[in-house]
Amino acid sequence: MHRHRELCERAVDPLEVAAGLEAHGVTDRAAARYRHRDVFSLAEELFARVPGVAAAPAKGPDAPERDVATRAAWSLRALVPGAVCVATVSALGLTEGALGGRARIAIAVAGGLVALAGLALGLRSGPLYAEGRSSGAAKAYGCWLLGYVLYGEPLLDQVLSGGPEGPWALTPAPLLGLALSLAPATWCAHLFSVHAHRRLIGSRALEEFAAGVRPLLFGVLALHLCALAGLLYLAHLVYGGGGAYVGAASLGVLLLLARLLTVHGFPGRAVGGMAVACAIEALAPALVLAGRLPGLHVLARPVDTLVMASGTGSVPAVACGATAFGLLVAATVVLSRASAHSTARPVDEGPAVA
Repeated sequence: MHRHRELCERAVDPLEVAAGLEAHGVTDRAAARYRHRDVFSLAEELFARVPGVAAAPAKGPDAPERDVATRAAWSLRALVPGAVCVATVSALGLTEGALGGRARIAIAVAGGLVALAGLALGLRSGPLYAEGRSSGAAKAYGCWLLGYVLYGEPLLDQVLSGGPEGPWALTPAPLLGLALSLAPATWCAHLFSVHAHRRLIGSRALEEFAAGVRPLLFGVLALHLCALAGLLYLAHLVYGGGGAYVGAASLGVLLLLARLLTVHGFPGRAVGGMAVACAIEALAPALVLAGRLPGLHVLARPVDTLVMASGTGSVPAVACGATAFGLLVAATVVLSRASAHSTARPVDEGPAVA
């Protein structure tokens, strides 16, 4: 009671006390030392014996937005990056042969900057808003991963063929699908928050809550993956071109998992996962270039083998797919804790991927 007195005084119900104890590492085994069957039972006694703060208004944990106008606002903001990308790609297609190279580059750069501004605007509110926990490193890694979708596969292809030699072709279709998927990703995050909050209110034990949240997380990710696959397919039909679509789909899942971890109080794990994916993507062309040095051809063999088996698109697929699986393991553990969905936020333990 003395150690967790402030938590107990500010809690609005026993489950919030249990979530706070869980965040501080108190387990059912530790609760047994105080002659309680589990953490929730211990939390009920602490909540009953410690008087609350009289000045604090009694209200439950913050619920996700339920106002229709608020939902419409962040839904429209989530559509901005996709709309800008569609407009930019359409403008480049219509001006092909009519404008010079510098003018087309200016259109592409302006569209990219506006799309990034729209992405930043879409993440400043709504279910994907991380309350100041987003770091500069996470933004840099995100830009790298999105840039690799646009430039990475053609660059790696030139490196493998003896280059790079001058400008390389772009693959805008996968990036367009990812930009359009921000809206369904926002709604999937909203569904996860709403249903997790309902389970938090209705649960009587931490294990009961965790057992209900795990399938919810898997279902939300599956829903997002289906929406993303459909958008990537439509982008390929409309705009054609190359692109690593499996890698783009893996990246979409990776970015959603990273954002969910950041929103719910685990930004270190999100940054660590994105850093690993960036390192793998950067390592592939670096190994090929290093393999050209005398006696170091063995360094390029793993990349050559992978590309010969599945093409250049297999590099981002492996990088983002393996990292997304690691983040999924981490998210299954930490996002099934009640403390990740209550006002008693957990303390991030570092940039471990899993």
